[in-house]
Amino acid sequence: MAGPLDVITMGRIGVDIYPLQTGVPLADVETFGKFLGGSPTNVAVAAARLGRSAAVITRTGRDPFGDYCHRALREFGVDDRWVTDVPGSPTPVTFCEIFPPDDFPLYFYRQPTAPDLVIHPDELDLTAIAAARVFWMTGTGLCAEPSRTATLTALAARHAAGDTDRAATDRATDRAATDQVATVFDLDWRPMFWPDGSPERARPHYREALAHATVAVGNVAECEVATGEREPRACAEALLDAGVRLAVVKQGPRGVLAMDRDGTVVQAPPHPVEVVNGLGAGDAFGGALCHGLLAGWAPDRLTRYANAAGAIVAGRLACSAAMPRAAEVDALLAAAAPHPAPPHSRTTRHSRTTPPPHHEERFP
Repeated sequence: MAGPLDVITMGRIGVDIYPLQTGVPLADVETFGKFLGGSPTNVAVAAARLGRSAAVITRTGRDPFGDYCHRALREFGVDDRWVTDVPGSPTPVTFCEIFPPDDFPLYFYRQPTAPDLVIHPDELDLTAIAAARVFWMTGTGLCAEPSRTATLTALAARHAAGDTDRAATDRATDRAATDQVATVFDLDWRPMFWPDGSPERARPHYREALAHATVAVGNVAECEVATGEREPRACAEALLDAGVRLAVVKQGPRGVLAMDRDGTVVQAPPHPVEVVNGLGAGDAFGGALCHGLLAGWAPDRLTRYANAAGAIVAGRLACSAAMPRAAEVDALLAAAAPHPAPPHSRTTRHSRTTPPPHHEERFP
């Protein structure tokens, strides 16, 4: 694949074993489907489905499930050159229960050590990471060594190549030199992956990663781990203060709040959908977010598009195999919002020297 990749993601991979029966406890399920899984892997698949060149940096076990991951990645059009195996560590398997519309318990089998946490810094292709137009990493990658150091090394390589902490007036020059568009930190808080599940212990590592990122995305609970804040606008403010240019706060049924460092604030409503399995919606959102960032879209269009992609996948069973193509997202947007701006979306200009309005609501 010539030239820099559009998207490189780094982190979890595995096999999702999902029930083909809805509303049935896992102990009683008799039929299952096998799918490629792992959030950063799904984001790469989602970006590829939208026409972007994508690759994932991760590791599997040296086993049949690892072979399956390689085959599935290639079938989805995702470059697997940086997917290596770890002898003696099984490829992770994840089970779930499906109780629509909002109860999808997950059961992770990642013992004794998940191979995707055994990514070493000296194994990374730092030149490719620095050159990628979008680099996507996750909070889970910070939960253990050597993955933590590898993830921070990758971020530092992009920083050194000209992304992050540049003044806005220098961005055009930086992009011309490096072709970088964004370094995205998916806050991805999974307490069961951390030694003691403590947000306070995780927060310093999140802060270190945020200093290198240009975009942060997460739900309110994940933003609270990263910032100590809980109210959505306060979360976005804190993420901007930590160094990113764009903060994206997902609020479930209240839609998405996006705040840009230039003062733009967007409140994008969700798309109504009959939920089948909500687990892949966030990854579809992520792949669509990468697509929109690469296209240079403004925050309002970016968030509406990502919301639509997430809604499509929430209405389907699988995660990776359910990722939509661009025509499907465009069709949903056309049906839901025939005018350029949907009636319940709003974009405002926000002075970051003015305290944001207080909200009583608290969201999971």
